[in-house]
Amino acid sequence: MTHLIRVACFQAFLFAFSLPVFSQTNNSYERVYLSGKDVASAVQWDFKVSDGRNAGIWSKIPVPSNWELQGFGTFNYGHDHKDSKIKLGKEIGNYKTEFYADKDWKGKVIQLVFDGVMTDTEVKVNGKIVGDIHQGGFYRFKYDISKYLDFDDQNVLEVKVSKVSENESVNKAERESDFWIFGGIFRPVFLEILPKYHFSRIALNPKAGGEFQAVLTLDKYPKNARVDVELKTADEQTSLGKFSQVVNSDSVWLNHQFENVSSWNPESPKMYTAIFRLMEEGEILFEKKEKLGFRTVELRPKDGIYVNDVRVIFKGVNRHSFYPSTGRALSEENHLEDIRLMKEMNMNAVRMSHYIPDERFLELADSLGLFVLDEVTGWQDGYDTEIGPKLIKEAVLKDANHPSVVIWDHGNEGGWNFENEFAFHQYDIQKRPIIYPWLLRNDIDTFHYPTYDTREGRLDKSGEIFMPTEWLHGLYDGGLGAGLNDFWNKYKPNPLFAGGFLWVFSDEAVKRVDLDGKLDSDGNHAPDGILGPYREKEGSFYTIKSIWSPIQIHGFDSLDNNSKEIEVSNQYLYSDINGCKLQVDIFKIDAWSNLKIESSKEIKLPTVIPGETIKVKLDIPENWQDGDLIQLKSFGIHGELLNTWSKEIRKPKEGNPRYFGKGEFEIYPIKVRESVSDLQIEVDGRIYFFGKKSGNLEMVKVNRKFFYLSQNPLIEGIESQVKDVTWKKLDDGSIQVKSMFDSYPKEVTWTVLPTSELKFVAKAPGQIGAEEELLGVGFIYPEAKMEEANLIANGPYRVWGNRLEGVNFGLWNKKFNNTQTASNFEELIYPEFKGYYSNFHALQIKTADGEIDIRTETPGLFLSLFKPQFPENSTKGVLPVQTKSDISFLYKIPSIGTKFHTAEEMSPKNESTKAFNEELILWFRFR
Repeated sequence: MTHLIRVACFQAFLFAFSLPVFSQTNNSYERVYLSGKDVASAVQWDFKVSDGRNAGIWSKIPVPSNWELQGFGTFNYGHDHKDSKIKLGKEIGNYKTEFYADKDWKGKVIQLVFDGVMTDTEVKVNGKIVGDIHQGGFYRFKYDISKYLDFDDQNVLEVKVSKVSENESVNKAERESDFWIFGGIFRPVFLEILPKYHFSRIALNPKAGGEFQAVLTLDKYPKNARVDVELKTADEQTSLGKFSQVVNSDSVWLNHQFENVSSWNPESPKMYTAIFRLMEEGEILFEKKEKLGFRTVELRPKDGIYVNDVRVIFKGVNRHSFYPSTGRALSEENHLEDIRLMKEMNMNAVRMSHYIPDERFLELADSLGLFVLDEVTGWQDGYDTEIGPKLIKEAVLKDANHPSVVIWDHGNEGGWNFENEFAFHQYDIQKRPIIYPWLLRNDIDTFHYPTYDTREGRLDKSGEIFMPTEWLHGLYDGGLGAGLNDFWNKYKPNPLFAGGFLWVFSDEAVKRVDLDGKLDSDGNHAPDGILGPYREKEGSFYTIKSIWSPIQIHGFDSLDNNSKEIEVSNQYLYSDINGCKLQVDIFKIDAWSNLKIESSKEIKLPTVIPGETIKVKLDIPENWQDGDLIQLKSFGIHGELLNTWSKEIRKPKEGNPRYFGKGEFEIYPIKVRESVSDLQIEVDGRIYFFGKKSGNLEMVKVNRKFFYLSQNPLIEGIESQVKDVTWKKLDDGSIQVKSMFDSYPKEVTWTVLPTSELKFVAKAPGQIGAEEELLGVGFIYPEAKMEEANLIANGPYRVWGNRLEGVNFGLWNKKFNNTQTASNFEELIYPEFKGYYSNFHALQIKTADGEIDIRTETPGLFLSLFKPQFPENSTKGVLPVQTKSDISFLYKIPSIGTKFHTAEEMSPKNESTKAFNEELILWFRFR
């Protein structure tokens, strides 16, 4: 049975979040949904698919949705067309539903609107085709169905959707792309109920400063008609002015100056409501409301992109409209979550890759504040000159009035047709910049994936505005936060730099309902995100948040008791930080139990205009250095937490005795047993086994329990062979085992103390060369025995040599997990357990056999805590050098590259050597 929909059913939930139904007049704009407003409120329609899963059977499907996620048809990734062994889904979906046409609609214009269908769409009402087949999968299209309706009765709507287009350029642009290929009605379907006289289009151009322009298009208009325009606050409680304009043409240009309005920008996204009324002799013939923001966009050649006369730096990311369980059919909560996460990362911009977004996403970008680059599809092939201008027109007509949309993208990486550009100019009265992502054109260079020293000399030599629209490709754990600080510090001082857009927001792994719900990213094609598929926060999330914080702190690391001063820099584009605050907390570390707060102070910041830096004295106690950890938080113009910095108050040699207490250790006799192969040193029920050939720790036995912690006989990062091993008893009863090496570390000494403690000392390397990607010493321990770890270091996320920002000194508890970013999706537990950690002070390992405490006296060490297992599809750039050991203590760790470039290509050249004259000292305790 087909689904019956009556007007009364829709009135209860009409348009809670888009263009509202206006009740003050019978001639107001009205919208009636035939589907759900989004995927969360989807409505069941009748459905049959021609091929693939569940083919040939009429059943039900929620609308909107992608049919693959509902158990129909065939899953394909866009690259599948290159592989003759893969079946390409070319199915056709047939939809059917019924709706009631109210008798009061008779004599009105009834538009049937589709917000997105993949891809060729034939529409029938009551058995009659209502217009041409629409081609193009991401665009709003509509039909006037007034003459096809039976009023005061049910009407049958049939929609035939061909997943593959008859237009080859549509397939090239949309279906043979580097993203998942879906089918179906994936965005809402609704009716627009319009009076005989109405505006067929309202095009807005509200400029910064209150200058208001608009063009109203009418299909027909009566004699003696005029347009009344009233501007109100967003909540419509206060009127800010009115004006009128006589209508004597089907295209009406409006110009007016509104006073006392604020400009829109992403830091203060001030919105208003404009009410447009078509009038005749005092009667309202039609009324429609539009949300708007006043702002002006300019591209000034060889200078920059300006919004409201301010040169902007885009801190942006690329975003697919995607969720694992629903594909490209999204909900209000999906859009809200994504925008909130972008704002949490201190981003101010998003690029719609590679198609225009849902209407609701742009409404939220308007109200919450994001710059948007809105993109007409064309991954690496463009639309032809017949279909291209039509789809550009549909994109502009749908999205042009949103203040968040500041730039149009015409395709991607060759996915354009220059002959079609005219359509943007024809329909966009704001004349926004039109860019070609990856190309230098229209006075802006958007080159993708530059290396640190890009040979083309872009930015440094071209003299053009530079803004990479894809940047620091995030395959697995590479790119994104890794390398961002280096690039940002290089690019930002250049006045031609307009920011950039990281690739990409989240991993595009689809829930394969045909494979028992497995998450599939098509190998290494789609797992490129800062976030996991369900928006799990990876380490780069916090790196980006720190680097792009609009309040930056300098001098915190060198804070001392003499000045207690830091520098505060305002890196907002539009906002004074007067009234923003800093919070300074002092903590003590109570062994492995917790952090205890000793003091907390808030500091209100004075007037600091964008781009200015001032000195701020921290209001902290005189005895603040009696604590162990100082933490600084910054809060933004809306009271939101922008970033957190924390650092140790003292180095580990002085810090560790304070964290754990100096302790009173009993003295025990030491026994030594020497065999042909090893040396067994026993004290207080503990037996330490050392190999006589290399002088290396082999294992430890504690009260009949074995800890299989063994020193890796090979030094990490450099080839070094043992030359000589000796042992002796010291005057205090300690036993010392010494190994001499032919290279670093020259000398390693193990000392078993009468307290039962174990001390390790490796001679300092002196000079570390640029060619060494890591350097230090390591130990083997069976991973299967691991349960959890406590860590006093920078955390809780792992770091790379080029991703050291976004972590903070503290006490971190880490449950063992085997999470591998963007690979084993079913076990994404963050923070990851395995990897490198900076600023190591102490480690407690909890195992199946007992506990091991390891503490250092050496400042600036890195800890390597087991080895991440890199996915089999890793490219060279995301396969950094790994330790041979399971647990390592290192002076230096490697950087990581991207899918396309090695770490060396993504980092500043480093040909110097670094002096490191600190011995590597570790203390071990076994329980």
